Amino acid sequence: MKVIVVGLGRMGIGLSLDLVKKGHQVTVIDLNPETFKKLGKNFNGLKIAGIGFDRDVLKKAKIDQVDAIVACTASDEANVVIARIAKNIYRVPYVIARLYDPRKADIYHRIGIQTISTTTWGIERASEILSYRQLDSVYEIGNGNVNIVRVEVPSLLVNRTVNDLTVIGEIHMVAINRNNKTFIPTTGTKLNAEDILYISVISSAANKLRSMLGLI
Repeated sequence: MKVIVVGLGRMGIGLSLDLVKKGHQVTVIDLNPETFKKLGKNFNGLKIAGIGFDRDVLKKAKIDQVDAIVACTASDEANVVIARIAKNIYRVPYVIARLYDPRKADIYHRIGIQTISTTTWGIERASEILSYRQLDSVYEIGNGNVNIVRVEVPSLLVNRTVNDLTVIGEIHMVAINRNNKTFIPTTGTKLNAEDILYISVISSAANKLRSMLGLI
């Protein structure tokens, strides 16, 4: 996965190192090139000095080729500008903005921008959001511990039942869209080819769900 991290404060550095450790390709952007030293000698990602919402800087970071961007500068306003440019102009699939003011979070959720706050929790949450990859997170409940994700039924689960994708307390099928009609299934409902599944999953079970769907 190709990820851009903008802003190398505690969260940006921690997240960048965590993503590299997990095998992702990471590009970091920060106005102060001195902050790059904090990444250590083993960081093998691309480092770009500049303003995170400058389009020339973003083009240099190859924003049109990345899977995700995380804006975690010290400014809520800058993070939102970066996120909106990434989402609306470059159509980056996963866009995350750090916000110090939680009152703004709902506003940005409505336009498809994931938001996070606090350094330690933010690193963990950003990693969890990016870990969904082929799962489309369509709704976040509460503080982000539960997500509703959307995915087309994989071939290995065709003719299996909803019960085969259920883990009590962790993973539950919320709805199925079939032939442009959406309904609430029972545990015995069989899955058809081209079904679109809406599944509720707690964040700690994201990888378990991906494994059950054959996405790992």
